[in-house]
Amino acid sequence: MTSCRNRRITAIAAALAATACATATRPASPSPPSPPAAPALTTLSRDLDAILAAPALQHGYWGVVVRSLDSGETLYAVNARKLMLPASSMKVVTLAAAADKLGWDFRYDTTLHASGAIENGILQGDLVAVGSGDPSLTVADGNADRVFAGWAGALKERGIRAIAGRIVGDDNQFEDETLGFGWSWDDLPDDYAAGVGALQFNENAARVTVAPGPAPGDSAAVAMAPPGSGLTVVNGVLTGPAGGAASIATRRLPGTTTLELRGSIAAGAAAATLDVAVDNPTLFFVSALRRALIANGIDVRGEAVDIDALQGPRPKPSGAPLAAWKSPPLAELAVRLMKISQNQYAETLLKTMSEGAVKSTASGRTAALAILHGWGVQPAELIMRDGSGLTRYDFVSPEALVTILAHVHGDAKLRGPFEASLPIAGRDGTIANRMKGTPAEGNARAKSGSMTGVRSLSGFVTSAGGEPLAFAIVANNFETPPDVVNAATDAIVVRLANWARR
Repeated sequence: MTSCRNRRITAIAAALAATACATATRPASPSPPSPPAAPALTTLSRDLDAILAAPALQHGYWGVVVRSLDSGETLYAVNARKLMLPASSMKVVTLAAAADKLGWDFRYDTTLHASGAIENGILQGDLVAVGSGDPSLTVADGNADRVFAGWAGALKERGIRAIAGRIVGDDNQFEDETLGFGWSWDDLPDDYAAGVGALQFNENAARVTVAPGPAPGDSAAVAMAPPGSGLTVVNGVLTGPAGGAASIATRRLPGTTTLELRGSIAAGAAAATLDVAVDNPTLFFVSALRRALIANGIDVRGEAVDIDALQGPRPKPSGAPLAAWKSPPLAELAVRLMKISQNQYAETLLKTMSEGAVKSTASGRTAALAILHGWGVQPAELIMRDGSGLTRYDFVSPEALVTILAHVHGDAKLRGPFEASLPIAGRDGTIANRMKGTPAEGNARAKSGSMTGVRSLSGFVTSAGGEPLAFAIVANNFETPPDVVNAATDAIVVRLANWARR
């Protein structure tokens, strides 16, 4: 039976444990012999019920399923088959289906093609970049710089020193719609709501730096990097009194390139940074490519353009690619997707699962649902509208999440890379600071999810008896501070890590 000390895991669990152990401080009195200890599974259910019965949680709605991966037995369930908003636990659904359909070795291709003859070191036409969705060309790790420099070198090896035409981005392997279904318009300025396309650079996001002006009342100074975002900044941020906290809001309406900044930053304060989404991923990509080619000694005389913006005949690439790049494999991309909860990667994978020449969210969703239904996920228990969980039109039952996790665990070709991609409690990713100093630290691997009124955690933990467990914990419609909801969730996982059948 779990001791009182082991139940003092979080503020909520501590309160429960304190109530359960109150009699320990009372004077001893004669009492009848104690009854036999309750079976371990009964004790587990009682303890988890007590966590969820905390007064602070009573206005929320909870769904929980815990399953043994050895026996297949459901050890605990509350609202198991109720549809709930999953937030980023939807990435469990998307990655599992994508890994099954595409394979962990899948890589995205990006190629450069000539549209015109090469004469006397000059490409007499456009250079066309053709993408298939690679999300990995980023600035922070230097990958984009290395790839673009390599492309410049490849062009020189083919005798090209100048490009008379334009740098054209061909994004036609993906549908034109870049945003997820039902995404909230007020999320769209932020990097986590960046749209996706067949050509993607720096995760389709730019960084805005806001620094205070010389004195209170002055306009703040604003800079954006990398260049070529296509955004026009309207700066309404003022310098506030020294010692105050920065308060900066962003606003950009769907389909526009005007980014409004409002608020204040204290005089003398360090600069604040905001990561914002670009409106046109393709134009962002080719603008960056054009700059890189020039910086690496290729004279580019035309502009960077999105192929969809061209009037008249479109350039027709001829012959073999002049240069090519393959992304890291899906097993590696999955780590960034899950550890930091990268929405763009999830949306890209959902489109990539499509059948046909043009990849779309609708076709990718059809493919994903067909795979998951074959695993035993009931159609009524999964409504999938995007791949990341950013929309409020996604619904999934805790039972469906655990069914997916159990299938992945039991499939030798899926299990290893999937589990390696999950954040580790107390160690890394989105749960790096949760469950520290408990038996769940370094043990539980799980995908978290969060948005207003939603918290979720879905993954794996090994019990004290060495039994592997899959769990899904989802909370919706609460008014309690999110930290309290997370504490209750963590208390459940820690209790599972402490549990043993004997």
